[in-house]
Formats: sequence, structure tokens, C-alpha cells
Amino acid sequence: MELPEPLNITTLPETSLESGHVNHNDLPWVDQGFGIEMKILRVCDATGHWIIMNRFPPGTQLPTHRHSGAVTAYTLQGKWGYLESDFTATAGSVIFEPANTAHTLKVADDNTEPTIVFFTIVGSLIHFTEDGTIWGISDGHTQLAEYIRLAKEQAGVDITSAQLL
Repeated sequence: MELPEPLNITTLPETSLESGHVNHNDLPWVDQGFGIEMKILRVCDATGHWIIMNRFPPGTQLPTHRHSGAVTAYTLQGKWGYLESDFTATAGSVIFEPANTAHTLKVADDNTEPTIVFFTIVGSLIHFTEDGTIWGISDGHTQLAEYIRLAKEQAGVDITSAQLL
């Protein structure tokens, strides 16, 4: 089988990309309730991606939720997993969640420090009550609006959406 001539990538047109820079150390942690803290690092309308860091106290259990798109999580500190799975993520773990997955995030009760996880998320999350009723839907923009509001209230920091879009 004869292979075709390879493309000369130096002659292909470039895709215009929006570049951005944010250092999470320049942003405050905000408390969303129950000691769960977050930082929104990026929301991208072009792709539907959003990037968030969460800091969870030991023993935290989130309500069951379903992702409309894929999620990649990188654990910076602590231990956590899903009640529906048999893995335990620790510092350095990378977790991939396919689109349309539902699970219940649980942080280890015996953690001696908060668990910090960096998430890249596509699309939205549908949140459920214990009986399976939908109680809310969130996405990058709802989380961004919440982050901006809480940063102002809790840290006196004015963040604009333009900084994170």
C-alpha cells in the first residue's frame, strides 16, 4: 500500500485562537456552602469548556449529578472518589469521566487536609436530590456568576467575567 504525500503543515491556514492567562494564586477561594470552596479559572463559549478548582473538607459528599459532557479531573491534594466507582484518587491522579455519566463525589473521611481537585468540564451538570428529582442545572456561566458574586461578598474582590472568558 502506497502512502499519500503528507500535508505541508507550514502552508495550512492558522486558526485564530484567543489566548488568555490567569494565575489561580491571584484569585480568591470562595465558599459555596458546607465549606466547599471554588475558583473559576476559565469559561470558554467557543468550546463549552470551563475550568474550576475545588477545595473540599474531609468527609464532603456532593449530591449525585450527571455531566452532559466529558470531565477530566486532576487531584492536587487529598483523597476522593465516587460512591458508584471503586477508585480512590490521590495527589497526582487523573480521572476521566465520559459524557452523560452520573455519580456522587465523596471525599475521604480520614483526610487530614482539604482535598483540592482541578476540573476541566464540558457542558453542564444536572444535580439530583436523593430521590432522583432534578433540583438544579449548572454550567460554566452559572458557576462564573456565582464566583463573581461570592468573591465580592467574601473577599471584597471585584472580578469581571472578561478576566475568565
